[in-house]
Amino acid sequence: MERVREVLIAHLERAYAPYSRFPVVALVEAEGENFLGVNVENASFPLSQCAERNAVAAMVLAGKRRIDRVHIYSPKGPVPPCGGCRQVLLEFGTPRTEVVMHGPEGYVVKTLEELLPLGFRL
Repeated sequence: MERVREVLIAHLERAYAPYSRFPVVALVEAEGENFLGVNVENASFPLSQCAERNAVAAMVLAGKRRIDRVHIYSPKGPVPPCGGCRQVLLEFGTPRTEVVMHGPEGYVVKTLEELLPLGFRL
């Protein structure tokens, strides 16, 4: 877990969060590989992109379709993914997929089912 945390922190400066000053970096473990994403804000705030969804996009681009675990880091503390990201993570994960939320003081682990108890699935 410590190695993943180091990778997350090393990539935090790549987040583009000039408006919220709330940088986030995510790492998706998928089928034996890791995929990173950072949040990318826009002056038109609804057009901003979350770190989790950017990591999922990198995973999909690489041809992977199954999330094994998700890690999220923010210097603001262990923060959960937003509602939209929870649904996207569930699309490629399962209700039992772990989401590890890292912050400066440690981390918290929850399953997607705990974070999104009535998630939409086909």
